Amino acid sequence: MFSKKIGLYFGTFNPIHIGHLTIANHIAEFSDVDEVWLVVTPLSPFKKKSTMLPSYDRFEMALQATQAYEKIKPSDIEFNLPQPNYTANTLAYLEEKHPNYSFVLIMGEDNLYSLPKWKNSEVLLNNYEILVYPRITIHKEKSPLAKHPSVKFIDAPIMEISSSFIRKCIKEGKNVRPMLAPEVSAYIEKMNFYK
Repeated sequence: MFSKKIGLYFGTFNPIHIGHLTIANHIAEFSDVDEVWLVVTPLSPFKKKSTMLPSYDRFEMALQATQAYEKIKPSDIEFNLPQPNYTANTLAYLEEKHPNYSFVLIMGEDNLYSLPKWKNSEVLLNNYEILVYPRITIHKEKSPLAKHPSVKFIDAPIMEISSSFIRKCIKEGKNVRPMLAPEVSAYIEKMNFYK
């Protein structure tokens, strides 16, 4: 019997914002997950490096943003794993490290469409519950995976804030404080990021 059910929310969190926190907190409070781990990805195979802050800084912002949340914990587990990081490999490593925990994946509806392109996607679908939070997508129809027995849609708030929008605003000198935890906003200002 597993002692804890952990929801894994992967992202570059560049920077972490209130949308990430709202979704993570919703899942931590309103699902059968005991904790949500924000897995800070060193570098996604799908993202360009140019605007990416160093892994340590993104992890530090996630740490600061989640101090007041007992059930949300940032994780730097992927920092020491072989690159590029594949979710299936990270899960195998976590299960080895925490044999008494069960893990579920958390992803946005937009990612469900690209899931078949992921490495070992059938392993993920056959072995893990996948909690999907709603996003406004460009797709007219639901993903073909929407009816898969492992996929469970959750009634989380739709958050249309993106890290790329926040970076663009900071570069343009706009005030983005309402979109960030105060600690994250202070850290970005102190370090002069995204200018």
